[in-house]
Amino acid sequence: MSDPGACSVTAIRVADLHPEGTQMPVYVHLIDHPESRVLVDTGMRELHPAVADMKPQLFPWSEQDLDVRNVDIVVNTHLHFDHCGGNHLFAGKPIYVQSRELDNARNLPDYTIPDWVDPPGVQYVPVDGAFDLLPGVGLLPAPGHTRGSQAVVIDGAQGPAVIAGDTAVCFDDLDNPRTEGQSLVRSINPVMVWLSHEHHPWKPAR
Repeated sequence: MSDPGACSVTAIRVADLHPEGTQMPVYVHLIDHPESRVLVDTGMRELHPAVADMKPQLFPWSEQDLDVRNVDIVVNTHLHFDHCGGNHLFAGKPIYVQSRELDNARNLPDYTIPDWVDPPGVQYVPVDGAFDLLPGVGLLPAPGHTRGSQAVVIDGAQGPAVIAGDTAVCFDDLDNPRTEGQSLVRSINPVMVWLSHEHHPWKPAR
């Protein structure tokens, strides 16, 4: 657990993928804010034939102190299968996503697993551009990995912390930014950046 200010952020490993024989962890991130508990992305909760070639290994949430009943708000950084596979558990709760991302996930072929995007009862809150989610917590459009990707920015006494989803997949993407989203994240001078597929947050070189 890390503390970027009034909020605490906990990275929770919910799955491993094995693309081309390599191991890729899948993390979701839980923000404990004074007003609400926010879950950023929902990982995977079941297997699916469309991604069987990645040999997913799932880790029960119950073993990691993640209780869906205590989550108030969900944010999807984007809607690829390994980021929205648990959305069905939050039917009736607001799920914030960029409008462009939602449109692409619903209409572009081979984009994601459609049933995981629109399960019964899921209520998206589409946003366009930057958005103030809670005091000190905002959404930042970060196109690159997908055109509708977004990051979560958390104000802190030492500077902002970011939960970036797949805006950066590895640390080199932030050390040497190549996309608009990566450059935007670096431009706000974050003190740390959590990524979905890295065990520890990225921090700038001193």
